[in-house]
Amino acid sequence: MILQVEVIEPAVKGTTNVLEACLEAKVQRVILVSSAGAVCINPNLPKDKVIDESYWSDKDYCRRTKNWYCFSKTEAEEHALEFGKRSGLDVVRICPTLVLGPILQSTTVNASSLVLLKLLKGCDSMENKIRWIIDVRDLVDAILLIYEKREAEGRYVCSSYTIKTRDLVEKLKSIYPNYNFTEVDDYVSFSTEKLQRLGWKYRPLEETLVDSVESYKEAGLLQSE
Repeated sequence: MILQVEVIEPAVKGTTNVLEACLEAKVQRVILVSSAGAVCINPNLPKDKVIDESYWSDKDYCRRTKNWYCFSKTEAEEHALEFGKRSGLDVVRICPTLVLGPILQSTTVNASSLVLLKLLKGCDSMENKIRWIIDVRDLVDAILLIYEKREAEGRYVCSSYTIKTRDLVEKLKSIYPNYNFTEVDDYVSFSTEKLQRLGWKYRPLEETLVDSVESYKEAGLLQSE
């Protein structure tokens, strides 16, 4: 019940309230930032396929595994899709993967940055998962592109790189060898072909990692080398 009130209801009601306000204000297009968590959490996903905008997370599976974040993101996006169909409001959704890059705040660290900080600080051992990464600046570029391009429609996956956690640690070690890195205990990729057809391009992975780490250092989240 607590999760229903604290996570799921705010995601759905908050999205609905914003869409209703946009409809009343006669806004022409709304860009909803959803999540790849609304795309790929499904035990039946084919292991040899590239995941594109046609895939949805399995809400029953999210509920069984208590993945309430992905459940709420899926539920909210589904509501937004139905709201657009019902009202005629042009609602375009974008689903970013793990968002990294320079941070704006130092007092509160978001969940995406925590993933990278844990690797740098060596807090725990970590499973050698696949990580799908997008630079926050490339995500902003994509949102603006979707807003401005008249032909943009439906849903867009936004991701730049697919990398195993161990490979990510090795890349970080090659740039920042003095950190106490975490020990890291069939391959799936996201397709951003639809977004790239609008003219979207993304930064090199090394630029994203360096700018993320330097931003954490400036914010006092990491000790100096």
